[in-house]
Amino acid sequence: MHEHIVSTESIYDGRVVKLDLVQVELPDGARGQREVVKHPGAVAIVALDGDDVLLVRQFRLPAGKVLLEVPAGTLEPGEEPLACAERELQEETGYRPGKLEPIGGLYTAPGYTSEYIYLFIATELTESRLAGDEDEFIELARMPLREALNRIDGGEIVDGKTITGLLLAARRRAADAP
Repeated sequence: MHEHIVSTESIYDGRVVKLDLVQVELPDGARGQREVVKHPGAVAIVALDGDDVLLVRQFRLPAGKVLLEVPAGTLEPGEEPLACAERELQEETGYRPGKLEPIGGLYTAPGYTSEYIYLFIATELTESRLAGDEDEFIELARMPLREALNRIDGGEIVDGKTITGLLLAARRRAADAP
């Protein structure tokens, strides 16, 4: 079932991603070619404030529209996911978590990218803003977790990390309920 790398050619080396053209030997001995987008990894945070969840609205050029998402961001070189999650939450929402717990993770599109997103639940929030990225324009959206789940069902929330994070958080909340 494994593919063995024969050669790798770097096609593009950008600020966030790198694109490699990879020649592989397939399990049956034949040769194949893969285009691999290398990504440093990211975090996404389900920030819960009582019964509310903090989401962000942001224009996403590849989607061509404003999406409603959980706060998220790319790992800096050498940065631990937990530290990145705390930083990104403060930059995007203006809140610092008193408690930050990992709840899993996901590969965004393993057929062509190495991007892995670490998922967290943030609770015990206190106001504490860090300056965000100069090229990001983000609007905070606060709503009951139940409403966010309904927006998944209604097709308004379509971002994979957001859907996964919200469903995992709701499942955890249900399991913790008396």
